[in-house]
Amino acid sequence: MYKSKSPSLLFRPALIVAGFCIAAASCLAGGPTVTIGSLLDEMTNRDERARFPDPVFTCKQCSSYDRDSVAKDQPGWFANRDRSMFLRVEKHNGRREFVMMDADGPGAIVRFWMTFSGKDSGRGTMRVYIDENPAPAIEGAAFNILSGGLVTSAPLAASEPAATPYQRRGHNLYFPIPYAKHCKITYESTGLREDDYGAKQPGTEAVYYNINYRTYDASAKVVSYSREEMQKNRKAVAGALASLAGNKKTLAPGGVTHRLDASLQPGESKTVAVDNPGAIQHIALRLHAEKQEQAFRSTVLEIIFDGEKTVWTPVGDFFGIGYKQLYTNTWYTSADENGLMQAYWIMPFAKNCTITLHNLGTQPVRVADASVNVKGWNWDGRSMHFGAGWRQYTRALAAPHEQAMDVNFASLKGKGVYVGDGVALFNTGYKWWGEGDEKVYVDGEKFPSHFGTGTEDYYGYAWCRPETFTDHPFIAQPSGAGNFSPRYTVNARVRALDAIPFTKSLQFDMELWSSLRMTINYAPVAFWYMLPGGRNLTPDDIAGAREPVALDRTDLYPPILDKDLGIEGENLLWLGTPSGLVSYQTHDAAQWSGGLQLHWRDAEVGNQAKFGFDSNVEGRFTLTGTFTVARDYGVFDIYLNGRKIFSKLDLGGRDLGIMQFKAESVNLLKGGNVLEIELVKHAEGASKKSHFGLDKLSFQ
Repeated sequence: MYKSKSPSLLFRPALIVAGFCIAAASCLAGGPTVTIGSLLDEMTNRDERARFPDPVFTCKQCSSYDRDSVAKDQPGWFANRDRSMFLRVEKHNGRREFVMMDADGPGAIVRFWMTFSGKDSGRGTMRVYIDENPAPAIEGAAFNILSGGLVTSAPLAASEPAATPYQRRGHNLYFPIPYAKHCKITYESTGLREDDYGAKQPGTEAVYYNINYRTYDASAKVVSYSREEMQKNRKAVAGALASLAGNKKTLAPGGVTHRLDASLQPGESKTVAVDNPGAIQHIALRLHAEKQEQAFRSTVLEIIFDGEKTVWTPVGDFFGIGYKQLYTNTWYTSADENGLMQAYWIMPFAKNCTITLHNLGTQPVRVADASVNVKGWNWDGRSMHFGAGWRQYTRALAAPHEQAMDVNFASLKGKGVYVGDGVALFNTGYKWWGEGDEKVYVDGEKFPSHFGTGTEDYYGYAWCRPETFTDHPFIAQPSGAGNFSPRYTVNARVRALDAIPFTKSLQFDMELWSSLRMTINYAPVAFWYMLPGGRNLTPDDIAGAREPVALDRTDLYPPILDKDLGIEGENLLWLGTPSGLVSYQTHDAAQWSGGLQLHWRDAEVGNQAKFGFDSNVEGRFTLTGTFTVARDYGVFDIYLNGRKIFSKLDLGGRDLGIMQFKAESVNLLKGGNVLEIELVKHAEGASKKSHFGLDKLSFQ
């Protein structure tokens, strides 16, 4: 058993076992026998997702989240050392095995994500021990188990994105591993340290993991994973792999199709009513508008089942692409390059339903190729209504450490199952936006039973990678363009066996955490099923759906003088530069206004960087420029609207800080103004390249 040098750390592994990895029993017993085959059938049976689970189970998570996160009201809640945190270290025949999961059964592993960093990382030995058998049921290199084909093949064992170098991918095992009594997972590697969990030092390996697992009632019958069981269920395995590999989507015969085509003027709606029991099994449509992106956001889908409104979300977010026309293809939704969007969620109702499209925008929208297919359904005590909710955190602050915040994806009251979510956002910085961890509270938990390691980890990839991936059945990044620059990103995750049941309530929060303090538009969508009477506690975000979508950084940082005739450097519009890199930088040691500066790095002598801004006034003014000074900053000539206002402004040769310089009698134009920065001399000691930083311009 691992013993920390720190008394506060000494007892944490025991607490984590109690809080995370020994699951409470479900409230009801009985139900069918759980096997590899039954779990695969459940995974691929869309009808079964619309019924409350039988046998009942809880779903929880073991992860390498930073153990300094102990409570919302205590320091460390947004701690970010989410690596190599284990339950304990065990010694077996001279081996050091770091324990990641230790759970009593009956249960099943239903989703296993990992990534690594460091020399020879991911090549250590992973072992899965089942029912306290001293011999592991699964043993091999971590990469081989998770995505290398040792257990099964793609897509249930896959790494994403495929265009990313292998060791920088997220490695995802979705193949179910049931166990009757107990399951323990360990990782053995010479690169791990025993004396400092979470260490990230030269020569050490960093291990990041998320393991979702079910725990059934003690009386449930579960047949444990074994080679013999794999052989017995080989046809079920092959069938599931074939269906999931192509994300096969077939409709039950005999369904009735209702047309939803319409030309919607601003404020108009189109409704289809179904006045008999059934289940929606397919929704399809295209949107056409002059401003296509805005139509995806301001055209809202609303569905009322048996008198209860349970679906309210912008169309693009419902289909997994946000407000950009993109390709995506998961087990439940798809969209093609020509704009056809389709959903295959099964949505049953006992008496009737209405499907409505609202045009909340200011432009006409044409809805084409639009249909809703309804099949028969025998409503019973397990049948649930489908739900979807959306909101936008407009101009939200993404910030590091204790400045971070939890944003809410879903707050649900009732009995049901949480089945997925996504996020569409516009990033305004040149930094990763998604360090934040998911936190899921089930049935009033004080501490979340799901506590993750990063937003990209939750969505199945790793290391903030921007490469697109879309054909996995359960995870997708239709666009990652905004992961490192001021552009658009959309992520999606639909839950199959890793769906989360709840009997009273569910709250899903995600940290909004970035190493760069910046403003972003951040819009999550969430999906669930609930028994009749369940409530979504989040109000419809009508204002967010009407908000103009961000297509450029200037939509969130307008390049215009404020009422005090000032403008932050990061709000200037970058017009071009022949060398170096322009970005918007944050630094803990610099006291920049707003926490950011405009940064031109690696400039070469003779090069000019150009920036623009607008003004509502004109005339002659005194300009005060707040610039960054540092050892490697250069000497610059600065021009405003073609007239030199600073000559040989020396910003180098000093410790990092800010200084103000005044320019008398400068010409400010009404409308567009151009600021030109020319490097005339390198900083002392910098022979080839220099930097430039601007915090703020103020006119008087």
